[in-house]
Amino acid sequence: MCQINIAIFASGSGTNAENLIKFFSQSKSIKVALVLSNKNDAYVLERARNLNVPTYTFSPYELTDTSLVDNRLNELKIDAIVLAGFLLKIPDRLLTKFPDRIINIHPALLPNYGGKGMYGLKVHRAVIDAGESESGITIHLVDGKYDNGKTLFQAKCKVDSGETPESLAMKIHDLEYRFFPKIVNEFLLDTFKQR
Repeated sequence: MCQINIAIFASGSGTNAENLIKFFSQSKSIKVALVLSNKNDAYVLERARNLNVPTYTFSPYELTDTSLVDNRLNELKIDAIVLAGFLLKIPDRLLTKFPDRIINIHPALLPNYGGKGMYGLKVHRAVIDAGESESGITIHLVDGKYDNGKTLFQAKCKVDSGETPESLAMKIHDLEYRFFPKIVNEFLLDTFKQR
């Protein structure tokens, strides 16, 4: 099997991206070849550079209305995309180029608490305000709607009484670190085993 090159799209601090990079640095089959962000000051870029992964930044306009991002992905022969806290909608053009090869993680149990504007502490606050007894993570494929594609994996945690969005976020992060790289790895090895 040839090496599978993945690109990580992220908009923020990049803890999940860093976790993925470190995980795949041990892999003979999968390599994080590029980290992209729509924010020039996103800390994820610093994390990637510290781990010797090339970075690329773009504006929302460049993502939706130009081929600059596509060209960069082509140059590095990217096979799949992983979204790790990326807040922009992926344009249909890229969905067509990477059919069932764009993976996202959401900090709740979809189909609940997803959709445009539902990210980070907003999700955890909504879960707590609704009186839910559990929350978790959903790792899913990306399609044309926010947080809508086929679910690959879910893991749950308890929402305790007196839970705050911040304390719930810590439980969710723990699930993300534990499962995200493993599920991405399994899915990609399975998807590309025919190559």
